[in-house]
Amino acid sequence: MTQGRKTALTMPLTVDQRQTLLAWQRSTTIPAGRARRGRIILLLADRMSITQIAETVGISRRFVYKWARRFLAEGVAGLADKPGRGSPPVPRQQAGPGRRTGRAQAGTRADRREGSSHTEESEP
Repeated sequence: MTQGRKTALTMPLTVDQRQTLLAWQRSTTIPAGRARRGRIILLLADRMSITQIAETVGISRRFVYKWARRFLAEGVAGLADKPGRGSPPVPRQQAGPGRRTGRAQAGTRADRREGSSHTEESEP
């Protein structure tokens, strides 16, 4: 397998950063995405080519650059997931006095049955 070009992107790591990222590789409790990002940074620090990192980790070159930029800007904290798009979750309101719960909001079963032909008695 060919090595490819060496990247001009250098990833300086402190001893603490390297130890943290290596610990992520051994951890079974952190999210897999964060461990993958840590592996990207470790491979960059070892001067592996961007293309080879992308193939090894299983992502596109674009994302290798994305995580490298984040790491250079924010350090290890930059490898954490950021909140996704969409609206924030709305807390559910509890039913209080006078509030109905369930699917039948238009009325009770008895209210619905009053107008039904099944509950009326037919006259002789």
